Amino acid sequence: MATYIIGDLQGCFDPLVKLLEDIHYDPNGDTLWFAGDIVNRGPQSLECLRFVKSVVESGHGKMVLGNHDFHLLAAYAGLAKYRSKSDTLEAILDAEEVDELIDWLRRQPLMVKHDFFPAVMVHAGIPPQWSIHEALEHSRAVEAQLQSDDWQEYIRHHLFGSEPREWQDTLSGWDRIRYIVNAFARMRYCSAQGKLEFKQKMSPQAQKSDQSPKRYLPWFAHPNRRNKDFEIFFGHWSTLGAVDAYNIHATDTGCLWGGLLTAYCLETHKRHTIECDAARQPKPSKE
Repeated sequence: MATYIIGDLQGCFDPLVKLLEDIHYDPNGDTLWFAGDIVNRGPQSLECLRFVKSVVESGHGKMVLGNHDFHLLAAYAGLAKYRSKSDTLEAILDAEEVDELIDWLRRQPLMVKHDFFPAVMVHAGIPPQWSIHEALEHSRAVEAQLQSDDWQEYIRHHLFGSEPREWQDTLSGWDRIRYIVNAFARMRYCSAQGKLEFKQKMSPQAQKSDQSPKRYLPWFAHPNRRNKDFEIFFGHWSTLGAVDAYNIHATDTGCLWGGLLTAYCLETHKRHTIECDAARQPKPSKE
């Protein structure tokens, strides 16, 4: 029996099947955790969503919502302004069971905690000023909104946007909810006070020193981070690559872009990877 944390699928189902074959996945004994971004941009979003749903419903899996999963919820809710030519969501939206799939997806958490190990999983990260207990409370606040009867209204009018960028305990209402979603689903860099920086997507090593954002570090690199006592698994940051340091584990190793698909075994602390054919070509980096 093993627990595998799997990085962003983004609609790449065939590589997932091969990876599960390589690790000799036992659906009756092993547990799969999916770090979000199950769908979009890859060619098999519907197959990925159906598979992850079946695993979670079997009791042998968990997932967290990523920014592309929120994107699917927004598309279903009719928020057309955020649709993109690179989206590959039509097969889901046209599926006979689309209502069932979306109703299930909106009930998934933003953060999960292991029952025995001091380990949690989110899609993007946890701001340095939040403890694990506080982060779980914040995730539940968003989950309550997504699971309410008027969730589509919430998605259409309150979810999307990049403000506020800085956390304050006094944040309230939709400003508070929006910051929480952005932190869990979009964050890469932030300040020690949790001010989010969305423009920088490259790894710290790939940036020129004169282009590094002032006062911003990767969210996990702040020395006074209050959530160091748990291992934190996350995806989202494909340019970061495989990182196992700072008591964090980065699992998005660029499957969509022709990199690797990763399954990290929690019990053995071993990474299992397969090489993937590129489903998309990355945009050229800006000089």
